[in-house]
Amino acid sequence: MNILIRMPNWIGDAVMATPILQDVRAHFPDARITAMCRRPTCELLEKEEAIDELFCFSPSEGSFSRRDEHKSVIEAMRKGQFDLGILLTHSFSSAWWMWQGHVKRRIGFAAHWRSFLLTDRLALPLKGSEHQVNTYKRLLQPLGIQRSDTAPRLIVSDEEMSAARALLTQRGYKADKPLIGINPGAAYGSAKCWPIDRFFALMQELLKEKELQIVLFGDAQTEKLVKQLYSDLPPRVMQLAGATTLRELMCLIRCCNVLVTNDSGPMHIAAAFGVPLVALFGSTDENATGPYGQSESVLREKVSCSPCFKRKCPIDFRCMKKIEVDQVLRAVQKERQRNV
Repeated sequence: MNILIRMPNWIGDAVMATPILQDVRAHFPDARITAMCRRPTCELLEKEEAIDELFCFSPSEGSFSRRDEHKSVIEAMRKGQFDLGILLTHSFSSAWWMWQGHVKRRIGFAAHWRSFLLTDRLALPLKGSEHQVNTYKRLLQPLGIQRSDTAPRLIVSDEEMSAARALLTQRGYKADKPLIGINPGAAYGSAKCWPIDRFFALMQELLKEKELQIVLFGDAQTEKLVKQLYSDLPPRVMQLAGATTLRELMCLIRCCNVLVTNDSGPMHIAAAFGVPLVALFGSTDENATGPYGQSESVLREKVSCSPCFKRKCPIDFRCMKKIEVDQVLRAVQKERQRNV
């Protein structure tokens, strides 16, 4: 059997979907399994042992306006002669690709007017009714695969970890001293982000411990935001926002003793590696997208309008502003003590 699994586009969602790869492999040990994923998110899966092939495509290839590139994706699907396709995305286009690509059996959630393109369609659970990891696992029910306890995982090589440590060492990192990661951005929007001035105040408090080191993370979009934190700080603060590949980011996060982060892709990367977390939640729901297996690491202050799932707060941003610097500082110290 040839199986195609269409992975989610966003980094955090793709991490939460990795149990599907493991569970499908366990159920179909002799199948040829291909994971299909958009760049650069597909880098997450380069070392994944449950798959035989990684089918990467660029965002432009997913656009109906780019017909030649779009056609190349469908032709690749047809060439693969897939018996089964599992859609972890909800878009019409992803189902249309599989139908056009002659994938024989197509399993997905009934959403965005695409039900007629699926051979097996499931009702999408209400938002926030369960963790996203378990929502993905629902898609395996038509195959007779019962919901497992499989957790998200990521795999990096020893060589990649050595290179990440070397990169930190170039910036002044000392391996025998504690390293705290700070991730002040989030791809979805500003409503998910704790105020930047509070991250700065937190770092100043952390740096009172003379041997503690901090590394700042973020993609190219949040690089400017991170550089605001970096000004007027000692060399013990290493700025790597926008300076790493996704694979390098994975390894660097794994080097951290604790990661302080908004609800974001790096948060899910840390959770997959078992890195201790302080995860700050406001506009989103930790019951659905919190760090899997680390619910005790979530910090949030309940307000009547949260979770709103908005990209930008339309009022006074009370959900995040109610989280104080000293609360986060205590949470970091608690995580460090718990994981000594």
